[in-house]
Amino acid sequence: MAGNQKQEKSEEQYQKKVDQVTPKPPLLKNLLWAFVVGGLICTLGQFILNYFVDLGLSKKDAAGAAGAVLIFLSAFFTGLGVYDELGKRAGAGSIVPITGFANSIVAPAMEFKREGYVFGIGAKMFVIAGPVLVYGMLTAFIIGLLHWLLH
Repeated sequence: MAGNQKQEKSEEQYQKKVDQVTPKPPLLKNLLWAFVVGGLICTLGQFILNYFVDLGLSKKDAAGAAGAVLIFLSAFFTGLGVYDELGKRAGAGSIVPITGFANSIVAPAMEFKREGYVFGIGAKMFVIAGPVLVYGMLTAFIIGLLHWLLH
């Protein structure tokens, strides 16, 4: 019994020491960066959408074209290493769904390109995005099946 109390006290002391030496992140600064960068990415997307609408595309077609441009820009800037630097500073603000998803596919491909096209890029490209795709498709299938059965 005394050994248990001694171990608990030692664990408490260890946790206190860890809490003392662990750096505290600047929460307000991180929140502000995430908000600003996420907002700027969305604003850029809206400008691109408006541009395509002004060219005469329907809203639906313009949305697809704007999405393609955002995916291309995200992949391009990931390849240059710019998007990863942005992610280090902006955190969650840089993972706005469409650009963050493109980044999650290109980043592993860039990382493993030395291993070749098949065992490097081909095998590792969906390391991060693969689970999202699998569970997204599984969820869509289940919802579609329920919709079909209930209607």
